[in-house]
Amino acid sequence: MTSFNLTATTASKISSGLTKLRHQMGAPAIGMVLTLVVVSDEAGQYDAVRAATDAAREHPSRILVVVRRDAREADRLDAELRVGESSPGEVVILRLYGELTQHAESVLSPLLLTDTPVVVWWPADGPAIPAKDPVGHLATRRIVDARTAIDSAKAIASRWNGYVPGDTDLAWTRLTSWRSLLAAAFDQPLGPVTGGVVEATAGHPSAYLLASWLSDRLKTDVVVGESQGPGITAVRLSLAKGGELSLSRGDARLATLSRPGQPDRNVALARRTESELLSEELRRLDPDEVYASALKHLAGK
Repeated sequence: MTSFNLTATTASKISSGLTKLRHQMGAPAIGMVLTLVVVSDEAGQYDAVRAATDAAREHPSRILVVVRRDAREADRLDAELRVGESSPGEVVILRLYGELTQHAESVLSPLLLTDTPVVVWWPADGPAIPAKDPVGHLATRRIVDARTAIDSAKAIASRWNGYVPGDTDLAWTRLTSWRSLLAAAFDQPLGPVTGGVVEATAGHPSAYLLASWLSDRLKTDVVVGESQGPGITAVRLSLAKGGELSLSRGDARLATLSRPGQPDRNVALARRTESELLSEELRRLDPDEVYASALKHLAGK
């Protein structure tokens, strides 16, 4: 890895610095497929950068990390440039001081890769309406995480109010494996579903999304029930023909799928890391219509 720091710098000097680092490594800035903007605080930036660089192994990116520092200091932009840090992309950590903390978009705009998508990720404390955030306005894809909110259940329930195509939430991404297994369970006809419950830790935002998705798809009431966790522990669907379809997870790796008239089957249902969730979202940059439908149903629309 090659890196250096710039103090009291400008966007043009940062661009020149990246070019210089690339030449030193003999690696021109080609092949990068997107710009990933990460908005974080100082305490969370280490983990956020690690997740973003891990995701960039699959999606070579220019990663721009915005860290807002003391707004009471004089206006200043400090930058840490890294090239070749465990991924084929670039990492620029931007530390903003003074009034610049309120105008991060003006710092970011000259550093965005031309003719490539822009994705903004808030690992924590994401805005209520991401598309109206000045930084979020730069992006075609905006990623937040309701699980980091003070009231996670309230945060996910309010997402529809400010939803714009291109928005998504890692609370939804965590459900991909659950949704795939449940959908596959219906490959063999089971008949109508008369109701169900998603069991999870109190206030777990993914549980509300999963219950909403199931209710919308199955045209029945699926509610959220409390369990000891961690996270979602089971989905139980009552069948009109009698019995239930259940998918229950007791650890972080395996779940048990139970269907009437068939032996129980162990299925892989591992918890995924933040970098794996981010990688999934970077694979598809088009609007997620299924997520939008689940949000709309959750909002009672």
